[in-house]
Formats: sequence, structure tokens, C-alpha cells
Amino acid sequence: MKSSIRAAISLFAAALFLFPTGAGAGTPPAPKPATEGANPYMTPEERAAAVKLLLDTRKEFLDSIQDLTDEQWTYRPALFKWTIAQVSEHIVLAEAKLYEQLKKAVDSPVNPDWETKTAGKTAMLYQVMPSSRNGKAHAPWEIQPMGKLSKAEVIRRYNETRDQILQFAEQTQLPLKELTSEHPFPKFNTLSAYQWLVYIPLHNKRHNEQIAAVKASPGYPGRLTN
Repeated sequence: MKSSIRAAISLFAAALFLFPTGAGAGTPPAPKPATEGANPYMTPEERAAAVKLLLDTRKEFLDSIQDLTDEQWTYRPALFKWTIAQVSEHIVLAEAKLYEQLKKAVDSPVNPDWETKTAGKTAMLYQVMPSSRNGKAHAPWEIQPMGKLSKAEVIRRYNETRDQILQFAEQTQLPLKELTSEHPFPKFNTLSAYQWLVYIPLHNKRHNEQIAAVKASPGYPGRLTN
């Protein structure tokens, strides 16, 4: 039991880092539910916002890596800093694990205390997840980039998982807010399936920012300077 708890905590360490003070640039505020709690279903506004965030973060990520040269793909900005190739592989690995957590919530029985247990956490996720400016952590081995994925494989696997998530977001009629699973960090604890759904692109947004930071580093190949 203790080893499984440690593994679960390890899994999410890279996805969370430390909590930043504000949302990343370009991240919209969390959509307000039609009623506070009460309705366990996504509102049309919430569904539209989740779908848009999934689409926008995908475009931002793919546009950021599509035309990179091999030198840019593997450029390391500093000792122990990840290359864009490593960040991209981590995004792919983490996205699959987070999607598993969403499916785990969907497959769980209704949580009768869902309103109390998940209150305010959607807004908190929008606030703390998108930016890594104020914190960092070491990724656990499960989602450590090992340099095994080519750029083409990163793109293929990323699109495969993201397509499934988008289809789910667009089509599900389940009461996502009353279906929950536990996050190992006390800051989050119980999250609803809806909250796991938005967690995925917000995590992606966080690492899109990391890729942008690599490109902005002084030694980045082909970097434009004033």
C-alpha cells in the first residue's frame, strides 16, 4: 500500500511542480457554472471552454515544434535543463497518464459528497496549473523523457490521445462533476471528472510555456535578436 501511494505521488510530481501565483498568458478564466454546485453536468459554456482549451493548447504545442531543425529540437539551454525534445516527450507521457485518471473518475460510482469535495477546485486549477514560472520539480521515472521518441512519434502519439480526449469532451453526456477520483496531493484531494478534463490542457499549457522559454534562451539556434 505504501509503495503504491508513493508511486502515485511520484506520478503527479512533474505534472504539478510548485504553485504559481497566476495563470499563464493567454489562458482564459475558468467558466462559471450556471449554478454553484447543484448541476452535476457540464454547462454548454463549460463544455465549449474545455473544448476550446484542448484545441488551443494542441495548436500551440504542435505549431511550436512542427518546423524545428534537429539542432533546435535537441538544444539544451543549460545543464540539467530539458531540451524541447524532452519537454515534448514528457507532454506525451503525462497526457496519457492524466487521461487514465479522467477515465478512472468516469468509471467510479457517484460520489454523494461531490459538491463539498470539489467546490472551488476548477477555478483553482485554472489559477495554478498553466504557468511554471514560480516552481519546478523533477519528473518521476514513469513520465521521464528517455529520448526514445522521434518528433514524428511525439506528434503521432500526442494527436492520438488528444483526439480521444476531444471526442470525449465534445460528446459525453455523463454527470462528470459527481464522478470523482483522488489526487495524491493534499492541495487537490478529490477532483471531479470534469476537473480532470480541464487539468489535461492546462498541464499542456504549462509545458508550452516551457518550450517558449527554451526558444527564448540566448544560445537557442536561429534565435532572432534585436
